[in-house]
Amino acid sequence: MSLVAMLLSVGLLPQRPEPVILDAQAEPIKIADAEHLRACDAALARGLQWLAARQTPAGAFTGIVGHKRGDDYLEIGTGMPVSQQEASGHGHMGVTALCGMAFLAGGNLPDRGRHGAVVQRTLDYVTKHVHENGYISDAGTRMYSHAFATLFLAEIHGMAGGTTAKDALERAVHLIVDCQNGLGGWRYNPFDRELDLSVTVCQVQALRAARNIGIQVPVATIDAAMDYVKKSRVAAGRYRGLFYYKIHGRGGYEKPTEFAINAAALTALSSAGVYEQELADPVLDFLDREYPQIASWYADHYYFWYGNYYACQAYYQFGGERFRRYFQRVSKDLLGMQQADGRWVDRVGPGDEFSTAVACIVLGMPKHYLPIFQR
Repeated sequence: MSLVAMLLSVGLLPQRPEPVILDAQAEPIKIADAEHLRACDAALARGLQWLAARQTPAGAFTGIVGHKRGDDYLEIGTGMPVSQQEASGHGHMGVTALCGMAFLAGGNLPDRGRHGAVVQRTLDYVTKHVHENGYISDAGTRMYSHAFATLFLAEIHGMAGGTTAKDALERAVHLIVDCQNGLGGWRYNPFDRELDLSVTVCQVQALRAARNIGIQVPVATIDAAMDYVKKSRVAAGRYRGLFYYKIHGRGGYEKPTEFAINAAALTALSSAGVYEQELADPVLDFLDREYPQIASWYADHYYFWYGNYYACQAYYQFGGERFRRYFQRVSKDLLGMQQADGRWVDRVGPGDEFSTAVACIVLGMPKHYLPIFQR
């Protein structure tokens, strides 16, 4: 049993009433006042309660299996509709993994904590759907979901240990390594010869989380992926320092101003130990400027939820006053957006389970339970 698991099991894991963060000079900065943090904790509790009631008997959470097209979100032809997922015991693998991480962020572990049984069922569902080649998929989900499921297994193994998660995690990691293409990245399907920064960053984060807890990951795999991430950076001009969504194939060297892509790229760099301020500043400046527009135009859209899933990690890893301002802004917005029943709305995207999971992960950030929110 890990130290975190042991402390949680006996009720000794401290929850600081006024969490602090460190700036670049390691000086403590209060993230928010105690009253605001209590409101965040209460909202998190209501969100987790809503999610717990939405878990299927199979341990899954459902969602639309699809992909973005412009500002829309379309079901993919091989995906199983939500109605069939609910009726047949299947679920959306990526949404399920994010929901699992939301419960971990709230201080729950398999069979420990208020929602320990939910976490255990989630773990059972994920490990049951690790295919023979290591691919984690259900209802037609693809490499995005595989990466989130791998990250969930890494986070849960890092917090609670156990052979079940480790065995599944090792197989999932091998699949990611094996299907990295010659350009250093990944795309929507295993062994795809195309690549984009968004899917690639998901795989990188999963690999780094696994490697951080002792799972063998080839250095060459990480190096090739990070080389691709760095090559995706805009070298000159108006958008210098931001990141392109793609630099190969159709659509290459376009869309350098996507909120989610830039947040994801910075998260990938920090997860690989790259904390150079000259790399971070242009992206963080951009995220600062763009957040109000994302929050006002896309509050019930997957752009907001996916973007802030990565933005909260990027800001956290670089810390300081920027992070304090970001957390106060996003948490205030989340408190105002929460519905009476405890959920958050995702009108365009996988669905309300997805948005509620991301909201809970963000609000749970000050607790520092998830390894992705530990330095």
